[in-house]
Amino acid sequence: MAITLPETIKNTATAGERILFRTLKEYLPEEYIVHYEPNINGFRPDFVIIGPNLGVLVLEVKDYTKNTIRELNDNTWGILNSSGDLHRVKSPLVQSREYAFKIKDMLEKDIDLINTEGKYQFKLKFPYGYGVVFTRLHEEQLLKNKVYEVIDPHFILSRDQIDPDNDHFDPEILIEKLFDMFHVPFKLYTPLSSDELERIRYHLYKEIRVGADVEPVPYQEKLLLSFRNIKTMDLHQENLAKQIGDKHRLIRGVAGSGKTLILATRAKMLAEQHPNWKILILCYNVALKQNIKQMIHSKFTEPDDFLTSDHRKTPNLNNIQILNFHHWIKKDHGISELEIDDYIEKIENDALTPVKYDAILIDEGQDFEGSWLHLISLCLDQETQSLLLVEDRAQDIYRKSRSYVKDTGLDFRGRSRILNINYRNTSQIVDFGWKFYDSHRALDIKLKQEQTETIEIIPPKKTKRKGPEVELLKCNTFKEEIEEITKQIVDQHNEKNIPYSEMAILYRIKGYNNHYISAIQSEFLTKNIPYNWITENGATKHKFNPEEETVKICSLDSSKGLDFHSVFIVKADLMPLKYEEDQEKEVSLMYIGMTRAKEYLSISYSGVSSFTQYFEDAKQKEPTFNQ
Repeated sequence: MAITLPETIKNTATAGERILFRTLKEYLPEEYIVHYEPNINGFRPDFVIIGPNLGVLVLEVKDYTKNTIRELNDNTWGILNSSGDLHRVKSPLVQSREYAFKIKDMLEKDIDLINTEGKYQFKLKFPYGYGVVFTRLHEEQLLKNKVYEVIDPHFILSRDQIDPDNDHFDPEILIEKLFDMFHVPFKLYTPLSSDELERIRYHLYKEIRVGADVEPVPYQEKLLLSFRNIKTMDLHQENLAKQIGDKHRLIRGVAGSGKTLILATRAKMLAEQHPNWKILILCYNVALKQNIKQMIHSKFTEPDDFLTSDHRKTPNLNNIQILNFHHWIKKDHGISELEIDDYIEKIENDALTPVKYDAILIDEGQDFEGSWLHLISLCLDQETQSLLLVEDRAQDIYRKSRSYVKDTGLDFRGRSRILNINYRNTSQIVDFGWKFYDSHRALDIKLKQEQTETIEIIPPKKTKRKGPEVELLKCNTFKEEIEEITKQIVDQHNEKNIPYSEMAILYRIKGYNNHYISAIQSEFLTKNIPYNWITENGATKHKFNPEEETVKICSLDSSKGLDFHSVFIVKADLMPLKYEEDQEKEVSLMYIGMTRAKEYLSISYSGVSSFTQYFEDAKQKEPTFNQ
């Protein structure tokens, strides 16, 4: 069974498109990807099929009947519309061929997707093809209407060949016909690699791009492009992003599952589909807001053509507000958190009308109070009801009790999806972090994964990506902690070329222990390590730039939504805080800190607490942990 994107076909699809969609999904090999009506730089072919041993194939689907086809030639056809009027359209074969050539031109700019030597120099390493599917015409009707006189039968699929209910249907013939539709008939003796397949997806589907290092490469008087470190959404994330649907939706995901990426992709898709919509993106903490801003800006400003930096018409960023909640209520409503209940009452009594938005997207929704969500729902256009709520209850550090139906007036049952694969962290970090969290959380928190209102915690599934074991560093003094961590930062930067911007020091709280931060700053100055204390004050939070070439110093609370190659959690013996009544919050904060690390996690301590005792016990049970 092939992978289809989206997973299910939209309600407005024609009957013929539905038959073809189901047939391709059921009868093509599982490694094939079938895209229905993808947006490829502004043009939308009906179907694009990508297969490791197939290449790239474009299909144009027509629901013409024997009575609607009137005039045929190589380039244009005369078709009767539903009113009985004759109108001229482009030949469906010409349509599919033009789409295929556009795709070819896009992919041939990547030096790793072409032959650089030999007879087919500068041509794609793999075949590309195109064809037409007539979903309501059988072979005898195609003959009678003389369609085969203007389109070679090799480029045609008839109803007989796509409908499993037809007596003449044969899955093997279907696949054979698909292989016959290639412009340059050659077979792939070596299937496309996973890297090559990801490259193809990266180039064709702009919305799934996460990042890449792009460099122009002059090659024999041609200017090509070299793409390194390509990162895209995986197929599960892409499917979710493209099939969120309209109205209100809830996404629950584990740490590192790409929740914020999907939210940003959703915002871009809404802005493209509804250019006049006012869109609001909200989160709780300021550092995350800055991170979302950068992600949104990157998605909206990335060129369609990396060689020319040309852009198609991009959505209006001015129509998108990205704010943390407290800034939003002050900016739009002129109130503080203490005034929310009175403000809601005035709205409901028609004493005032709030600023309305066509779509609202909320990241880290577990941090929002019920009254906040109530206010937000009153600012949502009731016609669109386009509310996307993204959350992870394992990262709920504020312990908000809520009922979404009560708070928003919207019922999310049947409108929620789960992301349970952690892509950010190595399997070592996922394992260690979840074991810590699972062993410390309250016994009455249940794992439920069916009813929307009762899902609390989703256990993560890990990827196969491996990395070093978590370092558990017990020191005699905090000075020793900082000296060791500073040495590691210098070594990682100088010997492993890890940018300073990809390293972070996380701490529990400054408060009366502000001298800990001063000690870190002093050591960094001595070793000429550039740093940025993100959470020093409100101004530094708002100025936070994730790409600035500095080591980030950040509280665990504000690290939510961020990630770094290397994370150093210092002074772990301060946790759990002695005066913090809610010990669950402390567990969640430590878990949040652990899951900020993509590749390397160090936890250091120079005192004793229940958490450090757990770490010491872990070292005894698993001697492989770095010590």
